[in-house]
Amino acid sequence: MTLAWAFTDYRSQGQTLPFVIIDIATPPSGKPLTLFDLYIALSRSRRRANIRILRDFDESIFFSSHDSYLADEDSRLQRLNENTKKQWK
Repeated sequence: MTLAWAFTDYRSQGQTLPFVIIDIATPPSGKPLTLFDLYIALSRSRRRANIRILRDFDESIFFSSHDSYLADEDSRLQRLNENTKKQWK
């Protein structure tokens, strides 16, 4: 028997684990995972060889796009950054 822990992607943020088994199948709620959820789950181990996927999943989740409001916010922040740089030259 091997000691193990289970926790959510939210709880795993900021942690690096030697070995991980992740479940990226659609949850029972039916709400698909976001690209952020996938990034967090897949980046908890230092090595790709130490990641195992628990069960089959819908591969189309990797090809989904971010919400448009995120792209709009990125553009807004970029404009603010450029304006700030101009003011401090």
